[in-house]
Amino acid sequence: MKLFTAATLGLLLSAGGASAEAHATGDAEKGENVFRKCKACHAVIDNDDEAIQKGGKTGPNLYGLFDRKAGSVEGFRYGASLVEAGEKGLVWTEADFVGYVADPRKFLQTYLEDTKAKSKMGFKLKDAEDATDLWAYLVSVGPEVGATAKE
Repeated sequence: MKLFTAATLGLLLSAGGASAEAHATGDAEKGENVFRKCKACHAVIDNDDEAIQKGGKTGPNLYGLFDRKAGSVEGFRYGASLVEAGEKGLVWTEADFVGYVADPRKFLQTYLEDTKAKSKMGFKLKDAEDATDLWAYLVSVGPEVGATAKE
């Protein structure tokens, strides 16, 4: 049985990189509509500086968010708690993204085990389905898994 499992795993790994969409459970089309709530602060700009979604600049570019270290977009001034979370290993996955957008301050306080942790993002997207749809959208317009997004 162990040999079968190892062989199967080897075949899956040699089959090539998985698509980023495999890391999203929501509906990307619905998520594109949810992004309207985010546009006041965030944009999605690809590595060629082409706007996938025009938006504000008070929040960081959300292109390539999947598996990106939290607080790491070069040139963006993050709050200290989000930078600390990234330094402690927080990389954006669907579960962490959904938890963060539901209540950024509470998420950081829990992640950092620090009741004084703060977030510069005051917006809360409490509907978990909207959050998973938004995640699916952001993953779908990001780079392929394994490709590097401009930080």
